[in-house]
Amino acid sequence: MTEEERTPVEQAVEHAVDLFVYAPIGLLFEGASILPQLVEKGRNQVTTARMLGKFAVDQGRTEATKAAGRLQDQAAGVLDFLGDSVAPLPDDAPPAKQPAPRPTPANRTGKTAKAPNNASVDAVDPATLAIPDYDGLSASQVVNRLAGLSAPELRNVQLYEAANRGRKTILSKVAQLQGG
Repeated sequence: MTEEERTPVEQAVEHAVDLFVYAPIGLLFEGASILPQLVEKGRNQVTTARMLGKFAVDQGRTEATKAAGRLQDQAAGVLDFLGDSVAPLPDDAPPAKQPAPRPTPANRTGKTAKAPNNASVDAVDPATLAIPDYDGLSASQVVNRLAGLSAPELRNVQLYEAANRGRKTILSKVAQLQGG
């Protein structure tokens, strides 16, 4: 009898016999030789799945961090526009007393900072600024962090910015916070 001549019930019974009778018998005789190959294939599949999962989690974390930073900047801009100020978030542990900013003989561009009264002063080292990773931040990110700085810290930001990139939005906000 051919496949087309059998009824669906007969075909189902034949498949069940194949699955529950012949497959276990074949596995009994050939299983020992096939088992190492199956184990290796299984290990490869798990390794691939782990790599893909780790990549997906890392990508998701990176994208979420970027999105959160953009949203924080937008919210701070709106609050600043409305007249509020946004202070930087404190670190998990309060820092020990921060070292006093120390001037350096020259900054990376070789310029000398000019104080507002046009007196020449040595450039400020970016590592001593109260805003971490200052050079890696956009002007809006810096402006959002200025409100929480003390008068000497604002002065150092003003000197450093004037000597380097000279971004007017930052210099204007510093002047506003200094009361000038």
